[in-house]
Amino acid sequence: MSADQVDTVVIGAGVVGLAVARALALQGHEVMVLEAAETFGTQTSARNSEVIHAGIYYPAESLKSRLCVQGKQMLYGYCAERGIAHRRCGKLIVATSAGQVDELLAIQQRAAANGVDDLQRLTREQAQALEPALECHAALLSPSTGIVDSHGLMLSLLGDLEHAGGLLAVNSKVKSLAALDGQAHDAIKIEVSANGEDTTLAARQVVNAAGLHAPALAVCTQGLDARHVPRAHCAKGSYFTLSGRAPFGRLVYPVPEPGGLGVHLTLDLGGQAKFGPDVQWVDSPDNLQVDAARGDAFYAQVRRYWPELRDGALQPGYAGIRPKISGPGEAAADFVVQGPREHGVRGLVNLFGIESPGLTSCLAVAEEVAVRLD
Repeated sequence: MSADQVDTVVIGAGVVGLAVARALALQGHEVMVLEAAETFGTQTSARNSEVIHAGIYYPAESLKSRLCVQGKQMLYGYCAERGIAHRRCGKLIVATSAGQVDELLAIQQRAAANGVDDLQRLTREQAQALEPALECHAALLSPSTGIVDSHGLMLSLLGDLEHAGGLLAVNSKVKSLAALDGQAHDAIKIEVSANGEDTTLAARQVVNAAGLHAPALAVCTQGLDARHVPRAHCAKGSYFTLSGRAPFGRLVYPVPEPGGLGVHLTLDLGGQAKFGPDVQWVDSPDNLQVDAARGDAFYAQVRRYWPELRDGALQPGYAGIRPKISGPGEAAADFVVQGPREHGVRGLVNLFGIESPGLTSCLAVAEEVAVRLD
């Protein structure tokens, strides 16, 4: 690759950007990944629950449902093949009031429409036989839900990319893009600030996988009609960690709430429990401090399914920002994988709203991007 001419550029080195870059490199493209931070995966990819989702909640025939179900199978296979730490631990979705029991049936039906047909209805007694510390009126067991070492996954994706001849350029912030009309080979000009110096690249293909910053970058893309750029919304989610070992071997999720999946219990691969994320709409993605006072609400919500949670057991953990393209009170938006057919700019794919289940879906999203560029 020359310094100013590149076949394919992927902007953003989160788990999705790395998966996309890997897939394109394995197809034989020369790929450069531009990452504004000093290393890969420092934003959304490093600040989530590390859950491998089954594909339960999303509307039938949506990109989220299709890519999650497809991606789940691809991810389990990839992790097993590469020795990436993961565990198919299962998840319980719990009705914490009698009024929520019917919602479990609706969730099960939605999952079946997505091709997830392994959910099991459990009575209170059956759920407690699996998790004695659990309190609920009824539950659904999702045996194909799991957890994964997201950092190990990204390291493996990066290794595959580099082995295929691709490279990662960190401290490289993309300032703007411009379509070069009439050029036979170089479709898109990229203005980059790299280590304090400005430079220009010309690429035949560009994938905007900038996550939280993808809409803002699209606004700065000359030749892209603004009507194709959704408005970005920032939904902050805080996590609190549990001091001591949790008496659960599976993940526990309440019935979903607007904006997220409720304050749920997840486990890391060492068995440590964390609770979250909650939903806090914010104006900027920069505030990642966890407000200890928000823990008061966590206790009340967690005790709906774990009454024995003791006072003082929750400690502020970390926070992440969901890269949403739907705001408060709006229906959750689908993933947007927007290629030349949608916006008319040759060689450009924009990825918008790749929030949960983006980690689970990353390998499937990569395949989808390759199709849109083909």
